[in-house]
Amino acid sequence: QLQASGGGLVQAGGPLRLSCAAPRLIFSEFIKYDMAWYRQAPGKQRELVAVITTRGGSTNYADSVKGRFTISRNNSRKTVSLQMNNLRPDDTAVYYCNARVGVIESWGQGTQVTVSS
Repeated sequence: QLQASGGGLVQAGGPLRLSCAAPRLIFSEFIKYDMAWYRQAPGKQRELVAVITTRGGSTNYADSVKGRFTISRNNSRKTVSLQMNNLRPDDTAVYYCNARVGVIESWGQGTQVTVSS
């Protein structure tokens, strides 16, 4: 239901932008969902990176990415993006897009981000 893209290999200090599309949701459905990005590094638990509420009313970030990452959504296009700046090697992980409304949630397939030092 969610399609993530934009991962890749980048040098430390560089930028990368992730995108997530929800082509199977119609607009009136998409705007009901809080959208988020999670990540999971090897040997670690999946952690919340950033979340943006319905209609983009508010955002929240993990302390480790505050000031470097920005989450945004385009409701008309049914997409959510994660702009990542000043990347660090410890940002290396598989990044997952998530959509949630109440107890209903959906996950994207994950996209690999690798930051070299």
